[in-house]
Amino acid sequence: MSSSDSDSTSDDDFVIEVLHVLPRPRFFRDRSNPFTEYDDIDFKQRFRLSKTMLIELLDMVQDHLCQNIQHNMSFSPILQLLITLRYYATGAFQAVLGDHIRIHKSTVCHIIKQVSTCIASLKPNYIQMPKTEADRKIVYENFYKMRQFPKVIGAIDCTHIRIQSPNKNIGERFRNRKGYFSINVQAVCNSNLQFTNIVARWPGSVHDSTIFDNSLLRAQLENNEFGGAVLVGDGGYACRNYMMTPLSNPTTEAEVQYQKAQIGTRNVIERTFGVWKRRFPVLSVGIRTQIPTTLVTIIATAVLHNMLIKSNDPLPVDETLSIYDLREQVPVFLVPQTGNIKRRTLIDTVFS
Repeated sequence: MSSSDSDSTSDDDFVIEVLHVLPRPRFFRDRSNPFTEYDDIDFKQRFRLSKTMLIELLDMVQDHLCQNIQHNMSFSPILQLLITLRYYATGAFQAVLGDHIRIHKSTVCHIIKQVSTCIASLKPNYIQMPKTEADRKIVYENFYKMRQFPKVIGAIDCTHIRIQSPNKNIGERFRNRKGYFSINVQAVCNSNLQFTNIVARWPGSVHDSTIFDNSLLRAQLENNEFGGAVLVGDGGYACRNYMMTPLSNPTTEAEVQYQKAQIGTRNVIERTFGVWKRRFPVLSVGIRTQIPTTLVTIIATAVLHNMLIKSNDPLPVDETLSIYDLREQVPVFLVPQTGNIKRRTLIDTVFS
């Protein structure tokens, strides 16, 4: 072999080695436009929001989303929003969503985080306790119409949102009593199935009462900021002047009537959780993102849920037929029940 042939071969090998370490060229693929591809019914089925509501939401978040477009101007705010809503509606892997809309899974993950953060930032506008006495009076009246339980400002409970296993250093903190990893989410709702307070930051191993005891809501109730109003909760909470819980063993007719009214009023939070999770199945099948993204996803879906309730969006199929057994007894949390006197007075004066 001549020296010239040898030099040529060496040059070829060098070029091949360089090509191996160079980044791959970016490949832009055609993307479908679901907003124009589907009619109103199919669109809402796939994205949970109507086209009209999507435009309203887009107006609220698009400025911030435009600021986050850095390297690829083809990701318009509406495309980012559609990707995220589809994730909420399916809980699918990011790779699957990326294949559907023809973008890489890492980009899908980034978009979901950014859009969820934007929607979650709307929380003060859509999730809040009634501030004025006039607002509280409306809430009282609506709850009273349900089971004649007086001065109820909200029903409270916790629900577990399944997540992927966190890293080994903190993973067991997120394993709940049923054995899977979760975020234990505390929420309060009104009689219209709207969230009025939500706390989504505690690992699944933490007890419901611990979350409440460390919440701002408890401090507000302790300071009587809601004018003597009460929450209704299950036996996992201690009975307090502002927290009415079920009796452990009702015997008299008045106690039985109280029990029925308390459980019937409280069950609205269970129904709210059911509607919320049916609207956004990602909450049921499990959220497979990093913990910070998971937390903002939970809040974002709660904001969207309230937006849908406010717009009188029809409830998901079967939720309107939910029936609760009011005779079911719930275990009572064994701690000092400082509200026993108020509960007894309520039983003797209202339900006797």
